[in-house]
Amino acid sequence: MEKAVLLVSIIIIIRILLNDFLEKIPVPSLIIFILLGMCFGENGLFKINFDNYSFVNIICSVSLIFIMFYGGFGTNLKAAKPVVAQSVLLSTVGVAGTAGAVGLFSHFVLHLTWLESILIGSVISSTDAASVFNILRSRNLALKNNTDSLLEIESGSNDPISYMLTTSLIAIMLGQDISVPALLIQQMLFGILFGVLVAKLSIYLFKTSLFKSQESVTIFLFAVMLLSFSLPYTLNGNGYLSVYLCGIILGNSTLIHKKYLVHFFDVSTDVAQVIIFFLLGLLVTPVDLPRVMIPSLMIMLFLTLVARPLVSLILLAPFKSSPQQIALVSWSGLRGVASIVFAISVVLSGVQTKYNLFNLVFCIVILSISIQGTLLPWVANKLSMIDKNADVRKTFNDYQEDSDISFIKIHIDKNHPWKDLEISNLGLPRDLLIAMIVRNHSPIVPKGDTVLEVGDLLVFAARSFEDRKHLSLREVVIDKKSKWVNTPLHQITTENPYLIILIKRNLENIIPTGDTILLPGDILIMATAEE
Repeated sequence: MEKAVLLVSIIIIIRILLNDFLEKIPVPSLIIFILLGMCFGENGLFKINFDNYSFVNIICSVSLIFIMFYGGFGTNLKAAKPVVAQSVLLSTVGVAGTAGAVGLFSHFVLHLTWLESILIGSVISSTDAASVFNILRSRNLALKNNTDSLLEIESGSNDPISYMLTTSLIAIMLGQDISVPALLIQQMLFGILFGVLVAKLSIYLFKTSLFKSQESVTIFLFAVMLLSFSLPYTLNGNGYLSVYLCGIILGNSTLIHKKYLVHFFDVSTDVAQVIIFFLLGLLVTPVDLPRVMIPSLMIMLFLTLVARPLVSLILLAPFKSSPQQIALVSWSGLRGVASIVFAISVVLSGVQTKYNLFNLVFCIVILSISIQGTLLPWVANKLSMIDKNADVRKTFNDYQEDSDISFIKIHIDKNHPWKDLEISNLGLPRDLLIAMIVRNHSPIVPKGDTVLEVGDLLVFAARSFEDRKHLSLREVVIDKKSKWVNTPLHQITTENPYLIILIKRNLENIIPTGDTILLPGDILIMATAEE
């Protein structure tokens, strides 16, 4: 236990230190941490003997709660509305179809029993939300025809179905007297019910005056996330379905301090992914993998080249999806952490299988992330499915409060040098756009031959300043004893270069000039260059 905690802390630090490097490499960053885990393991350089399946199962299950919740919280339903039906079909019927197809393949080709074959299909039937989100964001892959939204909703919502199929197969193989239809209904019913109820109650509480700070809101939402999972789970409901639905409802609602919540869960989920993949790499015994490498490769190839394309074609063709979209969706069915977590559950249950299911699924996931994940941007480009004029962040809720566009306004008075000039003759930079002109209280659409008149209000749009590596912003409060009180800005000198870009005075924001006199209570927003 102590070694595991120590290693986790070390790997998180490594993740932070390697951030710039990981963004540049073509291989999905998550595969690096699996390899690091294997490097620390008993067959690696550090020879750490670690086989605590129970500990890893707990850590991975909790981490998966974060991933599922944030997957729902970050899904922008407005952007995804055109493809919701397709996504739901892929995450339900598609999962069942994939499980069945892999089950048939495993039975007739690998000569496994029917129950073991369908169990393997159930465990690996869901696509991986963590990997899909990671690749789309890190590579800035905005896809045509809302394909990015389709993949995000599908990968975020199909784990519950895979989980239900897996738990049902485990119960059957252990000889438990259960009704599979009743179990599935119970899982779905409690999962949906508690997910919606917890989310609605939370929204109601958010609208009260109970929360006084960003910290209290964050802690409350953290508790809500855990509650939405645990309530249905204690009643044999599907906790993963519940936490995903709760995340969707909350993420598409108006919440106070939402951007801070997004940042918190963004970091938390990233850490969770790193921990999961590192521990899985640490848990596996590489010398045992050759025994399952051939069947893993066969299943992965069948899954990628036959099962997934067939299911995608059957389900998407009625929606008149283009062949390019169907092909990209087929290739984007990455397997990941959820499949390995479900495989660990099978191992801990005591179910006997011909192959070590953890090793088998581990190899499938490694192959899927390495091959499919690495080639996904290339495949998208070859299929001409990349939308170069869009931003993939539009499909995530954090985009709503994290736009890189700023707006400024300029008044044209009688002394302004732009008076009586056409817009085309202003010589504006390419990145500066006149979004709107307000003339006589009425907005007009600016054109190249539009002549600017006295009294016009120009609204400019430009990209926000993001060079934070070389600039530091800080607030300085001017109190009564400050030597700057009642002093014009042009008379102020300091040892370090600075620029006062804004003055907050009571409820007013002032753009400073050299003649601006500082008063007690002023808050200066100062920019200084970092060394």
